[in-house]
Amino acid sequence: MKGKIVQINPVLRTNTSTGRIMQEIGALAEKNGWKNYCAYSRGRDGMMNCTTETIPVGNRISTALHGLATRLADRHGLASTRATRRFVEQLRDIDPDIVHIHNIHGYFLDYRVLFDYLSHSRAKVIWTVHDCWLFTGHCYYYSYIGCNRWQEECHDCPQHGAFPRSIFVDRSRRNFIDKRRAFTSLPVDRMTIIPVSEWMKDELSSSFLKDYPMQVIHNGIDTDVFSPRRNTSVRKALGISDDKKIILGLASIWSREKGLDDFIAMSRLLADDEVIVLVGVDSDTARRLPASIRSIERTSDVGQLAELYSEATAFVNPTWQDNYPTVNLEAMSCGTPVVTYRTGGSVESIDGTTGGAIVEQGDVQGLLSAVRQIGSAGRYAFSDACRRFALDNFRKEERYNNYLELYDELIRKP
Repeated sequence: MKGKIVQINPVLRTNTSTGRIMQEIGALAEKNGWKNYCAYSRGRDGMMNCTTETIPVGNRISTALHGLATRLADRHGLASTRATRRFVEQLRDIDPDIVHIHNIHGYFLDYRVLFDYLSHSRAKVIWTVHDCWLFTGHCYYYSYIGCNRWQEECHDCPQHGAFPRSIFVDRSRRNFIDKRRAFTSLPVDRMTIIPVSEWMKDELSSSFLKDYPMQVIHNGIDTDVFSPRRNTSVRKALGISDDKKIILGLASIWSREKGLDDFIAMSRLLADDEVIVLVGVDSDTARRLPASIRSIERTSDVGQLAELYSEATAFVNPTWQDNYPTVNLEAMSCGTPVVTYRTGGSVESIDGTTGGAIVEQGDVQGLLSAVRQIGSAGRYAFSDACRRFALDNFRKEERYNNYLELYDELIRKP
């Protein structure tokens, strides 16, 4: 055995991008001689099985109390203290060589307790950065409102009512100070930051974590699962005729920041042979949508997703704030060009040879024009180019092997 790894993320479910990434890295690590553990929130996911050993943290009560601390006192990541202490005792028993953090927000850990342990342990720490929460006083993203207070010190947060929502209190300054103290408690030679996009690396370089070594590792996907499929049954199920062009969008939670309002605006501009299909729509959101938008609830059926991607003329991602969305990768791996706003790391998966396009934020007509240009070239005109680009750049085996190389490098260092 090369050594022991403990990965940490609030969810383990494979229908979430971070849960799937954690599981896939763990499985590859075990194949290459590592012992891997996946720690996750029991209160969020219940008792879960995966191919490596799991460490469920907390329970529904600790998760609910953490939610109250967030809503009433704006102290997200600072509750679940007893559950975190129990988790730390398990870490002491395991004595990991590497602790690989994905997300520690999500109503299940007290980061002060965790980082007090990490700062006194022998473990090397890797932190894969999936969003901005770790270096702000409250929010997951700030691009939509153009806030840069995190570069100096957060205060008077304009988004304290946004997820993770605080109803009454704004403690963004106190949260910022607490995070900075905890997360910089590790010496710079014991923690490596892994932004998943060049954009995120640039943002981190202006944060209080700027002195830590950084290495960009893009997300990967299962290119065998997400592959071109020609199955008209998905059209029949949605009542969409074969001559209609499908404009596809997907999000785990639809919001204005994810581009929901932009899709609604686009729906007013559609021609008779065009239809929008949105995946991940809850019942409340579905009632708001016009008839020109077909909606599908969130699904864990990756085969159905691959069929939807494959049938679409284009995958449209009008996100206003994002890191390195895996949905772009999945669409291209299924042979479908991607049209996206010039947002964060969403542009980093777009290549000029694959028929995709980058549009300025808010230019709904520009999105639709790009889709129509793709459609005018023919239904599968860019399918082979998208697929080749995905195989060359998005294969999970190659991306996650970068982590194994980093693991090997870290344990060789004194």
